[in-house]
Amino acid sequence: METGTMKYEERLVFALRALYRRFGYRQFKMRKFEEYDLYARNKDFLISDNIITFTDLNGKLMALKPDVTLSIVRSGTDADGGVQKVYYNETVYRVSAAARGFREMAQSGVECIGAVDDFCLAETLMLAVESLRTISPDCVLDVSHLDIVSALVDALGVGDDVRRDVLKCIGEKNPHELEALCRAAGADAGAIADLKQLVQTSGAPAQVLPALKAMDRAPAAAVEQLETLTAALDALGLGDYLRIDFSVVGDMRYYNGVVFKGFVSGVPAGVLSGGQYDKLMRKMRRSARAVGFAVYLDQLERFSSEAEDYDVDTVLLYAPGTSATALLRAVRALSADGRSVTAQHTVPEKLRFRRLVRLDGDEVKIIEQNA
Repeated sequence: METGTMKYEERLVFALRALYRRFGYRQFKMRKFEEYDLYARNKDFLISDNIITFTDLNGKLMALKPDVTLSIVRSGTDADGGVQKVYYNETVYRVSAAARGFREMAQSGVECIGAVDDFCLAETLMLAVESLRTISPDCVLDVSHLDIVSALVDALGVGDDVRRDVLKCIGEKNPHELEALCRAAGADAGAIADLKQLVQTSGAPAQVLPALKAMDRAPAAAVEQLETLTAALDALGLGDYLRIDFSVVGDMRYYNGVVFKGFVSGVPAGVLSGGQYDKLMRKMRRSARAVGFAVYLDQLERFSSEAEDYDVDTVLLYAPGTSATALLRAVRALSADGRSVTAQHTVPEKLRFRRLVRLDGDEVKIIEQNA
């Protein structure tokens, strides 16, 4: 299929699919629905706990899928030393704040499950950056490490309720509320200072890593892993797209290690999210390690509208009685480069087009040319 005839979202999915296939990822396909029990047991892992359900003919409660990762994990089995690498292009069904109701949302992504090592993590980060670059060159991938966040939060010595509020403050980059909360809970003053510093530390890896190495409470192994991974991407010329930011926390009941979120200019929310989820694997009785990410295509409506300012590239006007042979030749010639053409007697009302031409005998004459 010529990519010039595709809509923006179709072209993006096509490009992402080609990217993932190039690195050996195989497509994972799934049904539109799963047993509701799968999601009920893992609601905290989902972006929203609002799920569309129905009763199947066999009496089982089913759900239109609000997530893809859970289905991929459920479908696989553990194999010593092996790594399952899959990508997907699926539709999920979630509540949209903008639409104030359920929407079908297109989503693409990759999952790497099995004997995940630093190479797998680096490759996943590389694919995340390349996915963002496919959307827009003006992009950034925020990377965090939950082992570092967890170690500094543990040092506070606070209970679970305070811990949840602390993590919320970290996610919101709110050091003042964080300090007040920790002091009220009687946390260690030195631990509070370290955590405040972590919350306020963000930027290019070359700037952030020295500060992390100076933190006694930051696990050396986690800091070293961050340095290894960011250096690997820097060696590929992708270092400028990386930013270390510990406000990317996720749910620590499911995620561990490296987590990340991707942004493109002009879109206020993250368009990509991912990380390691070994804890989810254990919860689902899998012994393998796992890392992956999702690209939220529904967040890219601005890019879609800009890419589709026109309904058709060319409107070809022709007079009644024009030779069908001549008209077909003209249409085929105008569409030979993959651009769309519609032949009409008059311009249809509200049709958006780049170029208006007229067939005069065997000659095509330009009447109007837009950008």
